[in-house]
Amino acid sequence: MPAQILDGKKLSNEIKEGLKAEVEALKAKGVVPTIGMLLVGDDEASALYVGLKAKAATAIGGEGKTFKLPEDVTFEEIMELIDKLNNDPSIHGILVQLPLPKHLHDKEKAILDAINPEKDVDGFHPTSIGNLVIGDDGFVGCTAFACMKLLELTGQDLKGKHAVVVGHSIEVGKPVSMLLFAKGCVVTIVHPDDPKLTEYTKQGDVLILEMAKPKFVTGDMVKPGAIVIDTGSNWVDGKQVGDADKESVEQVAGWLSPSPGGVGPMIIAMLMYNLVKAAQQQSA
Repeated sequence: MPAQILDGKKLSNEIKEGLKAEVEALKAKGVVPTIGMLLVGDDEASALYVGLKAKAATAIGGEGKTFKLPEDVTFEEIMELIDKLNNDPSIHGILVQLPLPKHLHDKEKAILDAINPEKDVDGFHPTSIGNLVIGDDGFVGCTAFACMKLLELTGQDLKGKHAVVVGHSIEVGKPVSMLLFAKGCVVTIVHPDDPKLTEYTKQGDVLILEMAKPKFVTGDMVKPGAIVIDTGSNWVDGKQVGDADKESVEQVAGWLSPSPGGVGPMIIAMLMYNLVKAAQQQSA
C-alpha cells in the first residue's frame, strides 16, 4: 500500500487561516503584526521569496515591509538598518533574506546575530537556538518547525521511536534533532556523505532528509512503514525534486512528506506563526 502523503500545502493554508483570528485580536488592541525584511542585491529568487512572505503577512491581516538595499551596500549600513528596526515598536519581526552578496559572506553571522532575539522570527539567533537546546520557549526555525507540524498529521506518538536525521544545518538538522529529542525520540544525526548512510536510514522510524542530493534516497534505503520528511529542494532539468526518490520511497514508507508539496509550503506558514507570536509577546 503506498504511503500516505503529508500535504504541506493544505496544512499551510489551515495554519494561516487559523492565524487570522489571532491577528484580528491584536488589531483590536491597535497592533498590526509587521515583519521587516532586508533584501540585498538583485537576486531574483530572493526577491520572489521576500514577495511571497510579504503576501502571506498581508493575507493573515498583518503587514510585510521590504527594505531593498543595493548590491554594494556596506556592512555598516546593514547594521544601522537592523538597529533601527530593532528599536521600531511597529516592527515585530525581522529577517535578512539569504544569500547575501559575496562581499558580505564573512559578515553573515554578525548580521543575523544583530537582530533583537525578541524579533528573530527566522529562529537563527544564538538566543533562539539556546532556548531550544535548554527547552525554554522561543522562536523555532521555520523549516524544523514545519517538519514537526507535518509529523503531527500522522497521529503517531513519537516517544521511543528512532528518528534518523540526515543533515546537520542550523536551519534543519540541528534544530529538528532537538525537537525530536524533546518528543522522546532516540535521535541519530548522520552526515549526508557517511559511507554507512543506508545502514542508518533503514533504522529510522522517522527519517528527515536534508541532503541537497536529488532523488538520492530510494525505497530500499527506507524502513518499511517509516515516516519520511523530505526537506530537499533541488532543480533537475528545470523541475524541482527532493532528496528522496518519491516513486520508490512511497512504496515502502508509511507516510511521506514529498518535495515539492510538503515542507516547502509550510515554511512561510511557520514564519507567520512566529510573527504573530512575536507581536503577541511584544504587546503583552
